[in-house]
Order: sequence, then structure tokens, then C-alpha cells
Amino acid sequence: MLHRRISQFFFIYLLALGLLLLFKYIFNLSDYVIPGPLDIHHTATLFFSRYLRDGLNTLSVAVVGHVLAVILATLVAIIGSRGNLIGSLIKTAAYNLQAYPIVAVAPVIFILLGDGLVSRLLIAAMICYFPLLLSFIGILTEPVADIEHFYVITGRMRWQLEVKIRAFENIGKLSTVIAGSATLAMVGTIVAEFIGANAGIGYSLRIALYQSNIAKVLVALFLIGIFNSLYLTLLEGIGYLVLKKLKIQNGVMS
Repeated sequence: MLHRRISQFFFIYLLALGLLLLFKYIFNLSDYVIPGPLDIHHTATLFFSRYLRDGLNTLSVAVVGHVLAVILATLVAIIGSRGNLIGSLIKTAAYNLQAYPIVAVAPVIFILLGDGLVSRLLIAAMICYFPLLLSFIGILTEPVADIEHFYVITGRMRWQLEVKIRAFENIGKLSTVIAGSATLAMVGTIVAEFIGANAGIGYSLRIALYQSNIAKVLVALFLIGIFNSLYLTLLEGIGYLVLKKLKIQNGVMS
């Protein structure tokens, strides 16, 4: 799984890099506009270890922010899946808050909390929180009629049991949604670092753009893609193991 994903990323990255260099030579652009292969190699040699540490910093923040977003989205979705007034208000608020782009909210967060770790975590969590919440609410409000009917008829249905049934029956969808939102966590962290943080690969990317150093940008983008692929593969692996374990338990119970 990891080998396939890394191979796919390498193919896409090298294809994009090849098209960029082809564009450079067709229009005879200077190395200042688009660096040549030697310049890219030289920059990668000089800055790879530094950008590697920055990428690990970004990945650690993205993972923590993602975990926080999953926990919060789960709790709010459970409340929002109820058919009462509070649940309706939470669903309405979740749909309306989606209209505010995180790029517009991020500067306010940095003004209030500064450019430290808390701001980066908050923005990383926020950017993947709402898609998670909407997906979780959709899953937890969808009845599993064949199973729930028995517990309703026997009078044993409780909201806790209802949540467990719907989560179990849609565990595949939940794992896919969580894994898919990992990219948003990385994007959120990089956006936070790019806007106002003082650490991480997004911060290094901002400096490289201010310097108009495309070679540094290419090195940073390479590492961002690698770390994102590693995190996605990890989540997909965990999801696969969870599904496999549940299938085995279900088979034993049957």
C-alpha cells in the first residue's frame, strides 16, 4: 500500500516537474524564473535536511489537529444526530459555518492567539472539522431499519445503542472519511504556517516564495507530498485493520 502510494506520488511529481522544465526550455526562460535541473539538485542538497525537519514539525501538528477534529466532530455529530431542538440547532450551525473560508478566519486567530503552536493546531483542526462533522451527521442520522426495527419493537432502543448500530454498520464510510480528511489537516497546518506562523514547512514555503526561489518551493512541495502520502497510508492501514477485526468478530458472533 505504502509502496504504491509513494510510487504514484513520485510519478505525478516527476511528471509535473518535467512539464515545468519543458515549459522553461520551450520559451527559453531564465534560471531565475524557473531553475534548471542542476539548480534544483543543488538546492535540494543544501536544504533537504532542514526542510525535512520542518516537514516533520508540520506533520506532527497536522496529526494532533486531525485527532482533535475527529474527536470534536464525533461528539458534536452524536448530539446533532438527535431529533431534538439542540440537535437541529447544531446541524443548522454546522451548515452555515461552512460558508466562512478558513483563510478569512485564520488572521483573526493569529491576532487573538499569536503565531505559536495553539494557532496552528486550531486552524489545522478547523479546516478538516466541518467536512468531518457533516459526514458524521449524515451517517448518524441515517437509520439502519433492518436492525433498529427489532430494538424499537422490543423497547430496548436507546440513543447510545442507536449511535453504536449506525456507526458499526457504516464503519467503512467512517474510516474513508477520516482518512480523506487527513489531507485537509495537512493543508490546514500549511495554511496556518504560511499565513503567520514561525515554524513548519509552510513557513519555509512562504520564505521561499518571498525570495522568488522556485527551487526551494519545489523541494518543499516534494516533502509535503511525501509526508501527506505517509500519513494517508497510515490511516488507511489502521482503517483496514479495524474493518478486518470487526469482520472477524462479526463472523465469530454469527
